Amino acid sequence: MSVFRTAMAFASLLTATPALSQQVPATSDCELHVWPAERMSSMTTGLLGGGLLDAALHSGKDASNKASLASALDSPSQLDALQELDLIELLSLPAGTRIIRHEDPLERKTMNKIKTRRDSSSATCYNELIVADVFYQKAAIYGRSLRTLFMVREFGNDQKIDHEYKAWGGNGLKLFPAKEGEDTVAALDELVTVFKKNFEEYANNARKAKSRPA
Repeated sequence: MSVFRTAMAFASLLTATPALSQQVPATSDCELHVWPAERMSSMTTGLLGGGLLDAALHSGKDASNKASLASALDSPSQLDALQELDLIELLSLPAGTRIIRHEDPLERKTMNKIKTRRDSSSATCYNELIVADVFYQKAAIYGRSLRTLFMVREFGNDQKIDHEYKAWGGNGLKLFPAKEGEDTVAALDELVTVFKKNFEEYANNARKAKSRPA
């Protein structure tokens, strides 16, 4: 019986070894805190080129588009889309940086006012990625696009911002908003795809801006 138990214990150890090898130890004490956007907006302009009359003519359509944005890119969907990307590489953060999701958006009016950390974390290497605005636009000349305003803030071992970069990423749309008889699901999926492209564009510009001499 003791030989049987020994054999079973050895087999159990062999079975557990692959799982243990997949546990990647933390290589950094850095954190990246991510918040989704609170604000969605839609603006359609015709040949009038904007203004109150143009806004009144397209108010119904813009309200519908805004509701679709809020459905396709609600807070969990924004965070999921971002985490499908390699945020650590795109933002040139240290390997092993931990990503911490915040499901509730920050109040839009506070984003530029509050200059200290938006979380109580005491990590010595602390970063924030904030999605500020999600904006759909249709212009008579330029067509349809989704624009997203992102902000990245880097802190050291204090409450002082060491580096901040805020900018838009924007790309064209082909499917959204779906017309009658068109594939609504594909149009909503396109919003998520372009949202991710917008961040990749933003991150590329953020890396360039950081590499420029002060």
